[in-house]
Amino acid sequence: MALLLGLFVAAGFGGADFLGGLASRRSEAGAVVLTAQTAGLLVAAAWLALFASGAPPGPDIAFGACAGIANVVGVAALYRGLGSGRMGVVAPVSAAVAATIPIVWGLLQGERPSLLGLCGAGIALVAVVLIARSAEVEDAHEHERRWVTELVLAVLAGAGFGLSFVLFAHTSEASGFWPVLAARVAAVPLTAAALGLGRRAMLPERGDRSTAVAAGLVDASVTALLLVAVRQELVTLVAPVSALYPGFTVLLARVVLRERMMPLQVAGLGVALVGLTLIAIG
Repeated sequence: MALLLGLFVAAGFGGADFLGGLASRRSEAGAVVLTAQTAGLLVAAAWLALFASGAPPGPDIAFGACAGIANVVGVAALYRGLGSGRMGVVAPVSAAVAATIPIVWGLLQGERPSLLGLCGAGIALVAVVLIARSAEVEDAHEHERRWVTELVLAVLAGAGFGLSFVLFAHTSEASGFWPVLAARVAAVPLTAAALGLGRRAMLPERGDRSTAVAAGLVDASVTALLLVAVRQELVTLVAPVSALYPGFTVLLARVVLRERMMPLQVAGLGVALVGLTLIAIG
């Protein structure tokens, strides 16, 4: 059961990332993010209504809101990277960075992660180098410079997700789904304000709106499902499998978009998945 749940979570996150990136190929990434975050807000409100709990302490709400801000920055960078670059580069690099940041934060706080976790972080960094090198080699062949933008966006996305995880980790279990709702409540107006100040479109192109909504619904639903697994103390069984979600994004990009993958890039993806699994197990 835990294996199937982990695969479902991984497929959900990977699919949501693919859908968001796909919509961002034609539409403004910020508009896609706003639409997805709004859809996610409705899902978070529904989960809170279904699993109602008492009002959480103020710090939990503050941590949740800050996590939402960090997450929306990561999502914006991810969607822009997936929309303008190669998903086979952006998805695994962002996941590797996101998984490594909590370990680094724990070390700075005096924690001592397991040996498996530390090995996984090191392997994940090796994967980033391999994938970056594969992008650079292809760049030399095609005489392009897009790989720099891809990697910068992937690292920024991973940093946003990693920081968001650290902030969510500071909330208490008694807070239930309140921090998740607070995150969405903070993210939606912030994204709308950023688009307004930049005089950018608030909505994706008509043909991309349903895709953006689907990305938000899937992402928020799977996030809630993962939190339920945590509450049921299944995280140690679900996390190692769900950490493989970049593989689903890359697979969808290969099947649907016919995205070409170089041998070094395939090796980097494989190494990234191994590193992510070790981090989750550790």
